[in-house]
Amino acid sequence: MTQLTLCPRSALYLPASNARAIEKARTLAADMIMLDLEDAVPADKKEEARAAAVAAMEAGFGERMTAIRVNAVDTPLHALDIAAVAASKAQYCVVPKVDRAEDAAAVVQAVGKPVFAMIETPVGVLNAAAIAAVDGVVGLFAGINDLKNELHLPEAAGRDQVSLSLQMMVIAARAAGKWVLDSVYNELSNAAGLEAECVHGRLLGFDGKTLIHPNQIEAANRIWSPSEAEIADARAVIEAGKGGAVRMGERMVESMHVEAAKRLLAQARLTA
Repeated sequence: MTQLTLCPRSALYLPASNARAIEKARTLAADMIMLDLEDAVPADKKEEARAAAVAAMEAGFGERMTAIRVNAVDTPLHALDIAAVAASKAQYCVVPKVDRAEDAAAVVQAVGKPVFAMIETPVGVLNAAAIAAVDGVVGLFAGINDLKNELHLPEAAGRDQVSLSLQMMVIAARAAGKWVLDSVYNELSNAAGLEAECVHGRLLGFDGKTLIHPNQIEAANRIWSPSEAEIADARAVIEAGKGGAVRMGERMVESMHVEAAKRLLAQARLTA
């Protein structure tokens, strides 16, 4: 299983039962389209959604990365979903509420495609490093809504109250050399709040963000793309970093800074 070079900056969830949303997705700038068979689909629409997801993947989404989110491993729908994804043209499988590495490994073996494991429970957070290390798991998704519920946090709780969990997910992914995407932002009309959360997510080390509405795509793509100022600074760091520790203006540049600068320029080339 090969991992693409660039992690999606924007990964948009769409209910697989919503034909109009699926058709519109083919015109959107999201890096990844994820057709959902889980939370976004009512119980009486699950079978219809599964068939629609497979048909949509057959038609394709152009150059966009594609995924199907299945129902959780402890549900009766899981095996049917996995069989459908395995036979589909979806590039990735997204699995919710992954608590143990052995569950992730079982999905990888059954689906035969790269897997994104969602970390949404206290057990999942504690086992995130083992889950990320599973061969065939290409990345982690943070699922903060469910996690806050499992932690019995009040409705007013925000990211500060789950900051340790978010950092543990990033650390787990980086230790395994995998991708990690930030959780969804729930307030559809709060552009400033979305912007702030995207900035916070990038500063924490997330590679991109999962989204629930097309109007969130632009902010995620922009904030997870290197700015012109960052690109100029990266070039200056590479030029200055000729070995050892050297002074560049009012800061010191070492080999780690040069490595980070090269990584940023590579990302800039890909996002361009």
